[in-house]
Amino acid sequence: MNKQIALAAMLAAASFGASAGGVDYTYVEAGYARMDVESEEAADGFQLRASAAVAEHIYLHGGYASVEADDFDIELEESQVGVGLRSDLGERADFIAELGYVRYDLEVTNVLGVSGSDSIDGGRLSIGLRGLLADRVEGWAKASYNDGGDFDGSFSALIGAQVKFNQNWGVFVEAESGELLEDVDTTKYLIGVRASF
Repeated sequence: MNKQIALAAMLAAASFGASAGGVDYTYVEAGYARMDVESEEAADGFQLRASAAVAEHIYLHGGYASVEADDFDIELEESQVGVGLRSDLGERADFIAELGYVRYDLEVTNVLGVSGSDSIDGGRLSIGLRGLLADRVEGWAKASYNDGGDFDGSFSALIGAQVKFNQNWGVFVEAESGELLEDVDTTKYLIGVRASF
């Protein structure tokens, strides 16, 4: 009986160490979002995202964000879902490739006498790296290309980092810069809390 308990304890410790030493692909996160458009207009709000590992090298991801302009009554919502593939580059780093669907909904209320709403959507392809920079620090970088649907080919680049307090909880920061739409330069900043499972 004692041998079985000792074996169970060793297996539990080994599985904990394996998950603690790698990058987590199952998590939920929430935080503050800010978007600067053409370096002139700013909007802020919140973002919710989640990711779930469904196989050793496959994960699903999705998110929703809502921001409002500071000086105008403009609201922009972003929704996205997709699937990701990861490949080990070593014990502490992964190559990632993601294919997804992105939708933006814009609502304008009495801005210079104009009111209305519009939406655009299309596909997104992203490639990048995720890895451990230190025992409790994770970093990631991605390049994305939006095309299809209402998109006519736009690029963005993203970098981020997370500091983990323990096995499950951490804080993250992220910045993405590029074209939200064709010829519209945007920079998006996120800061929030992540719960990993």
